[in-house]
Amino acid sequence: MLDIPEILKKVRLIEIRTRKAVNEVLAGEYHSLFKGQGVEFRDVRLYQPGDDFRTIDWNVTSRTGELHVKQFHEERQRTLLFAVDVSPSLRFGTAGRLKSEVLAEVAALLAFSAIRSQDRVGLLLFSDRVELFLPPRKGAEHVLRLVREILYFEPQGRSTDFQEAFAALNRLLPRRATVFLCSDFQGTLGTGLKVLARRHDLIAVCVEDPAEVSLPSSGWVEWVDPETGRHGWTDTSSRTLRKRFHAARLRQRHLLAQAFYRSGVDALTLSTGADVVPPLVALLRQRARRRSA
Repeated sequence: MLDIPEILKKVRLIEIRTRKAVNEVLAGEYHSLFKGQGVEFRDVRLYQPGDDFRTIDWNVTSRTGELHVKQFHEERQRTLLFAVDVSPSLRFGTAGRLKSEVLAEVAALLAFSAIRSQDRVGLLLFSDRVELFLPPRKGAEHVLRLVREILYFEPQGRSTDFQEAFAALNRLLPRRATVFLCSDFQGTLGTGLKVLARRHDLIAVCVEDPAEVSLPSSGWVEWVDPETGRHGWTDTSSRTLRKRFHAARLRQRHLLAQAFYRSGVDALTLSTGADVVPPLVALLRQRARRRSA
């Protein structure tokens, strides 16, 4: 088990790396995160030529006989919430980083961007139960605690229950927020995804390891499922086996992408073997283009 100086060193390294990216790359991209969010109803007024017809308040219009439009104002504070899977399968990595470390880094990138804009950031850790909830707050110390918990929290659960996480998020977030659902999505999503996506701006962050996509040819390999405890031996030199493994992974990816699409959820896929910044920037720019279309 790592001691306190080692923990602080790793958290500090993530802070330095992500703050640099926030200042140099994400500074102009962050606000594209928010999809019609951070805007609150204030009042109604009479329609004026040039007003957006989508803001017409038809209830007031039908009651008064005159066209009225809704007026809105932008909230000063917005909320980001990271819902992070901490089941044992996230403590895996063959490319120099664990999957949990990748999630900690992308959370740090977005969280430091958020506090620069005076937005609040919260954290929910889950496995087959809710493991930890940190209510949304501001401040660099709060962000560093979030990173530390994602990296080093020791869960009690041994598997992933997305329904439990969805129910907790709906219960703990009374107002609309931007929620990052972070996992390797090895478990079954179930039926609560679409409901959560209607209540909040939901973004799925999927992390995978290269060895989970293309099985390396390494001869006979002993394997252990960290969540079920099952173990065995596999001959990875078999080309047929590697092809079947890769095809199964592609099918899993396809089904996951379909589930996100049907629920109106944006998705970001990250790898333990690649930089997290380019795909994150690509997602933010995609959302910016949709907002301006």
